[in-house]
Amino acid sequence: MPMMQPGTMQPGSMSHDAMPMDHSAHMPGADDSASTRAFEEAGARMHKDMAIQYSGNTDVDFVRGMIPHHMGAVDMARVELQFGKDPELRKLAEDIIEAQDKEIAFMKAWLAKNVKE
Repeated sequence: MPMMQPGTMQPGSMSHDAMPMDHSAHMPGADDSASTRAFEEAGARMHKDMAIQYSGNTDVDFVRGMIPHHMGAVDMARVELQFGKDPELRKLAEDIIEAQDKEIAFMKAWLAKNVKE
């Protein structure tokens, strides 16, 4: 299935592996704190896991892509809880974890019920 060209909603001919990567987010000398490394790891894992094999079934593809997306949100919220100081953001992170965990459980159960592999 062709990938969408960045900035358009038109199919392109680029494969996922050939997509240009912006490596400027973490240049040498950038903040190399433990939280930065944790955010980078969470983001990389999420994007890798979101690179699903599309089935052509919109519902299945939606759920298979959203599970790792939600897991990435949980991972990033955990980084906030581990390193963040702002009480409002820490509360938001707790709320995100609670909500996303419920949605992940729902989507996994939906897949188990609706997809025979």
